[in-house]
Amino acid sequence: MKLLFIGGTGNISSACVELALERGHDVTLLTRGQQPLPPGVKALSGDRNDAGALARAAAHNFDAVLDFVAFKPEQVEAVVSAFASRTGQYVFISSATVYRRPSPRAFTREDDPLGNDHWEYGRLKIACEEALIRAHRERQFPVTIVRPSYTFGPTWVPSAVAGHDYTLVDRIRRGLPIVSHGDGTSFWMMTFHTDFALGFLGLVGNPRAIGEAFHVTTDEVLTWDTIYREIGRAAGREPEIVHVPSDLLAALLPDKAGTLLGDKAHSSIFDNAKLKAAVPEFRASVSFREGIARSIAWFDADPARRQANAATNQALDRVVAAQRGAFPTS
Repeated sequence: MKLLFIGGTGNISSACVELALERGHDVTLLTRGQQPLPPGVKALSGDRNDAGALARAAAHNFDAVLDFVAFKPEQVEAVVSAFASRTGQYVFISSATVYRRPSPRAFTREDDPLGNDHWEYGRLKIACEEALIRAHRERQFPVTIVRPSYTFGPTWVPSAVAGHDYTLVDRIRRGLPIVSHGDGTSFWMMTFHTDFALGFLGLVGNPRAIGEAFHVTTDEVLTWDTIYREIGRAAGREPEIVHVPSDLLAALLPDKAGTLLGDKAHSSIFDNAKLKAAVPEFRASVSFREGIARSIAWFDADPARRQANAATNQALDRVVAAQRGAFPTS
């Protein structure tokens, strides 16, 4: 298939590009030229926010357009205008943050209610989905919506509040406390990016995917404390975990309020039955233990990568001091 990736060098999309190449697809990236491209990938120069660049890309008549970097409804509306009748499928990367939390059932399904009262990011993704569903209904635009939850690759160390760089590992290795929201027992699913790519590529060119939404996640369910202990295991040291109520965390770190209260503070377990019915070969095979070991090995392979974020460290120290001051242990 002739595929156009809008985005293709990021945490999630890079694995999808790699798998598409392995499967023999003709892969092109719409790029501003700011990131090196993988071998075998073609490039179209342009900005996804430039209507002219989208129109020039549409003239190539791609079998599928795979959009990883649309975050506002006007961006997907521009794609609809450019690619209507010029592609067989448009795959929009949405987010599992579109689901209303807490979930009405233990296992989230694609037809569960949408809504995010705390995070603009989630609300904008919902608005994008609504625009695309409208285009599908009114103009038969061939859209597929994909909703990842937390997906990470070897260049990321997952965390609810400490970013995804080396800072969390640095704190663990130096014996500094790390922060876990609530009591650390809410459930989460951490998906390795190659597993996501397998589900994602199975939807590309799949007639069962047109006009439908799918989340693509692992089946492994962990608590947040287990996630942090697995990071410590891979880093070689048991972490000291300080539990902080989510509301207090949001007050102390207002820039994290949306991602925390609108997403990670709640248990999120996903039912992948719809994806597996459409893509029978999908199986998430990389455990979090294996994936995080790869991540830390990537950081350890080059001392230049092992840089802690000073601002994040200061913020976490402030949170830990506030929690311990409010609830002293002795």
